Amino acid sequence: MTKGFYSIMLAQFLSSLADNALLIAAIALLTTLNEPAWMTPLLKLFFVVSYVIFAAWVGIFADSMPKGRVMFITNAVKTVGCIIMLFGTHPLLAYAIVGLGAAAYSPAKYGILTELLPPEKLVKANGWIEGLTVASIILGTGLGGLLISPMIDHFVQGHHIFGVHNAAQAAIAVMIFVYAAAATVNLLIPDTGARYPKQDFRPIHTLVNFGKSCSLLWHDKLGQISLSVTTLFWGAGATLQFLVLAWADSNLGLDLSKAAILQGVVAIGIAIGAVLA
Repeated sequence: MTKGFYSIMLAQFLSSLADNALLIAAIALLTTLNEPAWMTPLLKLFFVVSYVIFAAWVGIFADSMPKGRVMFITNAVKTVGCIIMLFGTHPLLAYAIVGLGAAAYSPAKYGILTELLPPEKLVKANGWIEGLTVASIILGTGLGGLLISPMIDHFVQGHHIFGVHNAAQAAIAVMIFVYAAAATVNLLIPDTGARYPKQDFRPIHTLVNFGKSCSLLWHDKLGQISLSVTTLFWGAGATLQFLVLAWADSNLGLDLSKAAILQGVVAIGIAIGAVLA
């Protein structure tokens, strides 16, 4: 693997880690704001809605400039979403902005692999990226749980550092630095030299082309399997993430901090599975 590939892996890990730690911090922030319980699962909805709404455009945006620059810009967008959440914007809206950055980030991180590596290494590279992403999801959830723990909350309330008044805000502040670190690592990704024709962002034209591409994929037998399994896998994973938190509360009497850390132990199996894969 090339040096640039390891930069991509590190940036992806940091960015995804922050996404998931921020989710736990946002849940805790909703609690401190005394928002109704039904808002909690809406955080995930607001995060992923950009993946659906902007699906036709994020790919051509990723091809409109060097992908390392795209990844830097999108991590900067995530950083902005995190900052405005810390300074009073409603968690649902702020997390949606983070989701917009994540949606635009995804095609760039996969597209750059085809520019950076030879075809025979793409399956292995994708395996490492996916394994690292899933591990960061679990570890990020655990990190979020650690940062909102009563110990951290007690420390923060006793010091009021930089206007941060509780553990949820402290966790969000930490994630700002993690996103900034991910963006900095993106600057280390080399320009592969790949250039594409000028991209057409016209709404109707783009939607028509996107519809044709979707139709082509769903009519391909292997494409059907890939899309179906991937959809079910991530849908079940997103649902299970909230169910485990609720189960830990109702069956084990664990607060959000401990329930989130409980999810982190799964990272051991994820790491082993990724290496074996």
